[in-house]
Amino acid sequence: MSVLVVGASGATGRLLVEQLLDQGETVKAIVRSTMSLPERLINNDRLIVTEASLLDMTDEELEAHVQGCRAVASCLGHNLSFKGIFGHPRRLVTDSVKRLCKAIEKANPATPVKFILMNTTGNRNKQVGEKVTLSHSVVVSLLRCLLPPHADNEDAAAFLQSHYAASENIVEWVAVRPDGLIDEESITPYDVFESPIRDPIFDSGKTSRINVAGFMASLIVNDEVWKKWQGQMPVVYNA
Repeated sequence: MSVLVVGASGATGRLLVEQLLDQGETVKAIVRSTMSLPERLINNDRLIVTEASLLDMTDEELEAHVQGCRAVASCLGHNLSFKGIFGHPRRLVTDSVKRLCKAIEKANPATPVKFILMNTTGNRNKQVGEKVTLSHSVVVSLLRCLLPPHADNEDAAAFLQSHYAASENIVEWVAVRPDGLIDEESITPYDVFESPIRDPIFDSGKTSRINVAGFMASLIVNDEVWKKWQGQMPVVYNA
């Protein structure tokens, strides 16, 4: 069995691939360009890299990639540039999640597949009754209208919530919500909560990308961690 990572060439995706390889996993990665991957990863015998744009792949190609995978992790995101924020595809994350889940269903695995979505703490989990201030709500409404990536992240998590609510589904999911992302060289102590403990807009915390990758990897390899957070949207902060 293997793990499929999409967005593997991104800042967090690369770290997740490295974490999984270090723990003995066989990893499949779909990247737009292998030039973004460090040589130490490309040369690893347990990493299978496909150079392609996920949304340009056929349904049959995606089904082949998820075949034999016990987990799929999405670290996809929009580049922080004018084209990345306002250009196409505007629904990169949502459309990718939908197509991957469809491919998993068509592959008809014998046991449920874990789907881990890297999301954002700016996405409120309404299903557990998370409350925000009026000023926060106003700012998020503006972000939703003015910045397509925010709505994309919201819609991706909402799709998983609405389509795979029951525990017996072939797709089981967790949407990981880091706060303000920073770079660190190694994993440090971090805390995971069901909901934000601080306002992500007016009082944001910090979460290192390598800690996000570490938590996502633990969801994949540790069944006890998975059982604790399955079907939820945990928030990760550096301790």
